[in-house]
Amino acid sequence: MDIKILHIDSNNPILMEQLQELGFENHEDFTSSKEEIELKIKDYQGIVIRSRFKIDKTFLDKAVNLQFIARVGAGLESIDCEYALSKNITLIAAPEGNRNAVAEHTLGMLLSLFNKLNLADREIRSGQWNRESNRGHELDGKTVGIIGYGNMGKSFAKKLRGFDVEVLCYDILDNVGDANARQVSLEELQKKADVLSLHIPWTAETNKMVDAAFITAFAKPFWILNTSRGKNIVTADMVDAMKSGKVLGAGLDVLEYEKLSFETLFQDKGTPEAFQYLLQADNVILSPHVAGWTFESHQRLAQVIVDKIKEKYFGKTPNETVEKRVTGLGGVFFKAKNPKELVAWYAKHLGLKTDDYGSTFWWKDAQGNDCSTQWSPFADDTSYFSPSEKQFMQNFRVENLEELLIQLKQEGVTVVGEMQSYDYGKFGWIMDVEGNKIELWEPVDAVFK
Repeated sequence: MDIKILHIDSNNPILMEQLQELGFENHEDFTSSKEEIELKIKDYQGIVIRSRFKIDKTFLDKAVNLQFIARVGAGLESIDCEYALSKNITLIAAPEGNRNAVAEHTLGMLLSLFNKLNLADREIRSGQWNRESNRGHELDGKTVGIIGYGNMGKSFAKKLRGFDVEVLCYDILDNVGDANARQVSLEELQKKADVLSLHIPWTAETNKMVDAAFITAFAKPFWILNTSRGKNIVTADMVDAMKSGKVLGAGLDVLEYEKLSFETLFQDKGTPEAFQYLLQADNVILSPHVAGWTFESHQRLAQVIVDKIKEKYFGKTPNETVEKRVTGLGGVFFKAKNPKELVAWYAKHLGLKTDDYGSTFWWKDAQGNDCSTQWSPFADDTSYFSPSEKQFMQNFRVENLEELLIQLKQEGVTVVGEMQSYDYGKFGWIMDVEGNKIELWEPVDAVFK
């Protein structure tokens, strides 16, 4: 394979190592200017970037042999995507690579804000012991509004499942809500939210979205979390709202004043007055655009990019896809004339440890985790098997059920109903080619103990 790839930013070593093993030729240039890169980009079929400079029309016109642009990160705002696509250049990003990191960072900021951990830590270090002024708030009972319900927003909502909170989401796409967040209009979100968390890209539509009018539209004072892009918030308007008490506090991993590369802040024009306020405010937590940049995500981002480049040139390996989907047999369900009598028979004559629903078998997976398999008879007139008319129904254990259902729909598989979530796991249903209903289960085994 004669595919040459130019890497203009440093990344996890596995990226170049695995691409080399696949037969790609890697070149790196972490120091040349954009103009210098433009002089040689015609020699490459692929380019791997983070955010060093903008891939604009001028650059793309010189990249006459470019087949793909891979950004080791979530957003593609540094690329003229429309122009690149018009040249049949594949755009690759890795939002799934750091969504967990972003979600954990966002939750950490939220809990730190509510409990004043930054202020309390600073005071203790200076010899102060102020308990009353460091009294915090509990998250339970609050309403969290998420704007942008893609990879990052969904991952944050999943982290909130352990709290007694109402989670609302707003997105420009329809039908993206799930068991973790109810999709609502922007107006309803602004009416009910105690916390606003932004998980949106930086586009013409989202640029300076959170301004004075947007903030005023909220019915209650609220906290703001931003782990998306700094320019989605007008900082001066947010600071004014903080001074008036409409904004109760802010957790900001990104700032309006960042350079495009995200590596530094603008310093050539002095420190803006609004930023000076943030630096002094006790109800503000700041971090340097690192929410999605953990040790784990650093590797995961690189792996996602490798996998997507590999898929572009080699396609998916069917066996690999199947192995990732089903992790075990979750259960066997069947119809019976008298389920309770049948369960009692199996308990008496075969020694099965049963309950009203059947029997639970415990086993360990390859990693030594406790896992369960259910055996359950249902009454003949049950509607649980519908629309299948068969006597039996299988339950398979899977991982990442929500993503799997999306993937199955794209493959033309019939999905029955909507995914449902309970304390013992998530459930979804599909039909095979003969009309057999199959239950898919992403379990929480610990609930059965």
